[in-house]
Amino acid sequence: MLFTTIPFWAMFIAFLLVYALLRKSTRVGMLLYVVACSLGFFYLANGWLMLLLPSTALVSWGLTRWMSRRENGARKFLLFLSVVINLGPLIYYKYTNFSIEVFNQILQTNFAFLDIALPVGISFYTFQAISFSTDVYRRNFPMDVSLLEYLFYISFFPLLLAGPITRPGDFFPQIRRRGAVSERLLYLGVWLVMCGLVKKAVVADYIAQYNNWIFDSPETYSGFENLMGVLGYTVQIYCDFSGYSDISIGLAALMGIHLKDNFRFPYQSTNLTEFWRRWHISLSTWFRDYVYIPLGGNRHSTLRTYFNNLLTMALAGLWHGSTLMFVFWGLIHGLGLVVHKSLKGVLDLVPNKWPVRFVCWFVTFCYVAAAWVYFRSPDVETCGDIFVKITTDFDLAYLLPFVEARPVWTAMVVGALLLCGLRESAYNRLQTRFVMLPWLVKLLLFAAVIQLVVEFHTNNVQPFIYYQF
Repeated sequence: MLFTTIPFWAMFIAFLLVYALLRKSTRVGMLLYVVACSLGFFYLANGWLMLLLPSTALVSWGLTRWMSRRENGARKFLLFLSVVINLGPLIYYKYTNFSIEVFNQILQTNFAFLDIALPVGISFYTFQAISFSTDVYRRNFPMDVSLLEYLFYISFFPLLLAGPITRPGDFFPQIRRRGAVSERLLYLGVWLVMCGLVKKAVVADYIAQYNNWIFDSPETYSGFENLMGVLGYTVQIYCDFSGYSDISIGLAALMGIHLKDNFRFPYQSTNLTEFWRRWHISLSTWFRDYVYIPLGGNRHSTLRTYFNNLLTMALAGLWHGSTLMFVFWGLIHGLGLVVHKSLKGVLDLVPNKWPVRFVCWFVTFCYVAAAWVYFRSPDVETCGDIFVKITTDFDLAYLLPFVEARPVWTAMVVGALLLCGLRESAYNRLQTRFVMLPWLVKLLLFAAVIQLVVEFHTNNVQPFIYYQF
């Protein structure tokens, strides 16, 4: 059940009424209620595969508790065992068929793929479980968490579909507080839900229609139309990912839990290092803390540092999806990070003036947009077709007919890109002003957003077809 559907919101409002009463009266009852509802949400999404979550959580919690009382080699072994048990289901469900595909390509065999259904949310709750065990091992977080609290942390349904990946130190102190949710946090949640719904259910879902046609058959469109498809997908994936994250963080805020931002205007970045500090922040910091640094980070030779970057980004790409295209996407970003690190000494000598910043931003944006082609395309051939079309069949004469044929799509893409350039301070001021508005005005604005979402979901949008110019 998606966060952008009416049935979900009907269920969430009913859930929230009971939750508010339990939060004020009984902490254990609140925890049990949320865990039960989260497991019910998992069941709606995964069927009986939902049993995978509580069973692995029970084993992981027990091993972590045991590990916390041990030292030296035993402590390290129990951490290893916990990580393996958590990763095992993820590897099986997500990467078995990927391994068969790679095996077939290398050995020229023809082994059949297995009929395996990927449980929704497994990537996110697996990484949260590993974060917990690792932080306890490093003594960054005390093992004073009950099994019920741990199940709450692992199964928390607002984080199921799009994260963010939360750390135990940020999460557990908040669920141990009692009383009503603060008014400011409640209104902040409403603001984030509104922003997320507009991003995901209005902008991303609408512009996806045209983008899908381009990536399905790029050879049938002109170079200009292919470029617009790439630009559109660059906007779509940001609005999709950040929109879902906003909704998730907003839902948690409505429940009295404040989570850190997961996207901070990433398309304003002037280099790839900055981009990954702004894009999917919880994931990039997770790979930094639990993969890149344990590999050695930048503590060894320059060559080893570059290798660590490439391997970490390849694994990050593979986390997004179990195909070689995602690995290629990760390696492209890894290569970009390596180039930026190697040139950092030279770049630091360049004056920090706005023309220089603009050039750096433009190069970074184009690189990121080009890399998204590998992320979205089903195979290398499709990537090649898109790039060939853009470089050999590009004509600005298509611009005016394109805008006339798809004015709403164009307005959404241009508007989204302009908003991506909004100063963070300006965004924070808008957020603060919304929080300070009278509750009736907030309600009317929320109702307007819901109506907008409904209209775009029910409106029979005519697709843009290139030969209708």
